[in-house]
Amino acid sequence: MALTPGLPLTGVPDLLLTGGDVVTMNARREVLMGGAVAIRGDTIAAVGATSELRARWPGVPELDATDCVVTPGMVNAHQHHTGDPLARACIPDDVPSDEAIFQWSVPLHGAHRPQDDELSALLACVESLRNGVTTVVEAGTVAHPDRVAAAMLQAGLRGTVGTWGWDVDDAPFAAPAEEVLDRLAAVVDAYPAGGLVEGWVTLVGHGLASDTLLAGAADLARSTGTRMTMHMSPGPSDPEHYLSVKARRPLVHLADLGVLGPHLLLAHAVWLDDAEVDALIESDTAVAYCPWAYLRLGQGVTRAGRHGEIFTRGGRVALGCDSANAGDAADILRAAALAAGLAKDMALDPTAIGAPEVLEMATIRGAEAIGMAGRLGSIEQGKLADLVVHDATGPQWTPRGDVAQQLVWSTDGRSVRDVFVGGRHVVRQGRCVTVDERALRAEAVKASAGLFDRAGVTVRHHWPHVRSH
Repeated sequence: MALTPGLPLTGVPDLLLTGGDVVTMNARREVLMGGAVAIRGDTIAAVGATSELRARWPGVPELDATDCVVTPGMVNAHQHHTGDPLARACIPDDVPSDEAIFQWSVPLHGAHRPQDDELSALLACVESLRNGVTTVVEAGTVAHPDRVAAAMLQAGLRGTVGTWGWDVDDAPFAAPAEEVLDRLAAVVDAYPAGGLVEGWVTLVGHGLASDTLLAGAADLARSTGTRMTMHMSPGPSDPEHYLSVKARRPLVHLADLGVLGPHLLLAHAVWLDDAEVDALIESDTAVAYCPWAYLRLGQGVTRAGRHGEIFTRGGRVALGCDSANAGDAADILRAAALAAGLAKDMALDPTAIGAPEVLEMATIRGAEAIGMAGRLGSIEQGKLADLVVHDATGPQWTPRGDVAQQLVWSTDGRSVRDVFVGGRHVVRQGRCVTVDERALRAEAVKASAGLFDRAGVTVRHHWPHVRSH
């Protein structure tokens, strides 16, 4: 019997994924051994035994997933698509975060041309898809969200797009609150909910927005029925700023402004006190947790992070990978393993959240956090056909044990073989087929050199590079 009963099926599927172990992430968290998934158009038509679906639809084309694990597409709730991808591994990892931002990221953002934003985003999209990430909340671009959306559409990556705005004095790219809100509204209008790419209300956050802008952005998200995302408290500087300027900690202030709520996805939320954690959970505000970024930037997640507690108390927590010079790899399985390890170690409790919980954050609970659980995050009839086939023949999969533990602790995106987004086959045998990867690489190398020249930033290497010919 199929696992996901629904409305009577009509029409013939376009494809059957057959023979794989299907990690449904449905309400019962069932794993269908040697199962099959039927895809019709952009939707999952049925999930069940391979023999059953073959008998129901004889002659339908098949993709053999024998010796593979099939999961829902992974959700990355916070990823920068511009600024850093063309500067990968070039921003030093031994400088304070403020220096990394203002001496590196800001000049690089300022030097981006429209085509650089699109190329940068395309590079990030291909990396995501090859790692089994099918939905990305893009963290915001300064000037050209339309070019970022074009890259996402070309690659076939599902997600959100936004344009940054801030209205404080003496900040680069600042503008009055009304102008910023108009730009935000234009993106939301251009990319309505339900499409492959959706427009979200996207602020930088931190201390770079007035109360007028913060409240106006929240009102815009609520009135348009979309979502809102912004950065807050990855390190101690945001609490210090708000305490000095507002005499209150950031999330207490946001709660009083009416900014918190189910429409809001806060990136980071590391340095929270008890009152802020309570406000977060009580308001049903979601968090995008990017653990690799805090370790690379030395922001103190092992000292202050409480994401495991937030999750176990019923808070909405998704995982993110941040930027190419912070989280470094757009691979949610890497982030999931770190999230579980940090939760256990920080609590000195091996019974704290583990592989099953962080795999939920990477799939269905991540989809819940970004408001898309009705469409994706699990393999169930009627949901979008966002699917990942993991090759389970490698030594890291041998012998086969608990599937959640092997996905989280034993492997990462390098096991991904095939990826579907909305029924579209975007990765085959580990290669992205929607983009000419060789041409993309050559173009990105050339564009990166020009970007650094225009930004006036010199790349330095830790070790001498000596030509050998």
